[in-house]
Amino acid sequence: MSKQKIRVLAVSFLAAAFAITAGFAIQGHAQARQYRRLLDNGYRHAFAELATATGELEVALTKMSHATSPALFASLCAQAYSKAQAAQAALGELPYGNVELEQTAAFLARAGDYAMALAQGTSAELVCTDEHRDALFQLSEAAGELSLTLETLQAQLSAGAIRPEDLAEARERLAAEDGSGQVNGGSAFQSVESDFPEVPTLIYDGPFSQHLDGRTPRMLEGLPQVTEEQAREAAAAFLDLRPEVFTLTAKSEGNLPSYGFTAMVDGGQLYIQVTCQGGQILEVFSSRTAGEPVLSRTESCEKAAAFLAEKGYANMAPSYFMEQDGVLAINFAPVENGVYCYPDLVKVSVALDTGEVVGFEAAGYLTHHGSRDLSSPAVDAQTAQALVDDSLTVLSHQLALIPTGGEYEVLCHEFKCQAQDGTHVLIYVNAQTGKQQHILLLLEAENGTLVL
Repeated sequence: MSKQKIRVLAVSFLAAAFAITAGFAIQGHAQARQYRRLLDNGYRHAFAELATATGELEVALTKMSHATSPALFASLCAQAYSKAQAAQAALGELPYGNVELEQTAAFLARAGDYAMALAQGTSAELVCTDEHRDALFQLSEAAGELSLTLETLQAQLSAGAIRPEDLAEARERLAAEDGSGQVNGGSAFQSVESDFPEVPTLIYDGPFSQHLDGRTPRMLEGLPQVTEEQAREAAAAFLDLRPEVFTLTAKSEGNLPSYGFTAMVDGGQLYIQVTCQGGQILEVFSSRTAGEPVLSRTESCEKAAAFLAEKGYANMAPSYFMEQDGVLAINFAPVENGVYCYPDLVKVSVALDTGEVVGFEAAGYLTHHGSRDLSSPAVDAQTAQALVDDSLTVLSHQLALIPTGGEYEVLCHEFKCQAQDGTHVLIYVNAQTGKQQHILLLLEAENGTLVL
């Protein structure tokens, strides 16, 4: 073959290769544009959902403040809660990365929870107090201002003044000044936080009630503050180790300020938290990897119960458990005069290969446990059982103290029932009012039980 023919063939092959490469590149760019459009449409849809749900939340809150019929008021409470949930879900779909939206998210969570708490407190005689109406009016005003800001941003997004990619790259654009006159997505939404309307202080029986902020855990009331060295000695005594093996690695704040220590032991590293007030053990965690299980769940539960008794936790009864990676985590509740006190749960984790306790959590116990005046039920078990759905078969009954979501507790009749499909359900009937208080579903699997 002549050199000229070789050169012609080489050029032809190169041209074909470039053509194929160019074709793939064009196809790749087309797919990338398609994916970008789909992503942009998703962001636009989520933003529209957020703006719409926030506006509807304002309407529902306003209606609640004017309702005088208990049935209508309860219906409006449910509407407000669902709109707050929808707004939170839409907010979670937006790509704001590390841009802080704490006030926006907290407002939506508190407004929805407050509405649900009012619905649960509705009676035939009273819808809500004047204080509640004032709070609802202020919440609706705040929701209205937030809705107006979101609608303005949505209009700018639709007009192209804000691009979806601006939202995705909000942090990098917060301080950008490109001179184009366009509104920057990050800085625009940052203004939502910086100019967030004033909201009322919500006092109610729920997890977002501000009266819970700074509340001293019951088991720590009246106890003195401890030094780092005293906390180290408490950690050593609890784990039966020498104090000098513990190194301070953290000091946390919050409702349960604590010292965090680490210690290297055979098989791994230990981490233990000791409360700054009172020097009580808050949490223990071992990084040791469990080997092949040798102990049964019953044997492990007995070892966990013996551990609690040794550490001074009396009258603890096992509740539900979960097994994972060769470790059995068991929830224990104290039993007082035949009443299971679920707010005071303590979790103990046992390695199934050796029976060693590798985990301990006592936040619930330290927060809620204390002397209680457990009055006798005004409603007997037979009367309470009449409120259980006829489609359920009652398997067992016991008295239980359950949390209400805030700082209060309710004495209930607990009925463990079996549904027609074989699943298990817990029905709680208020032992004083005779009304259904709560329902929990038990999701039981081979490795344990989840309570939903």
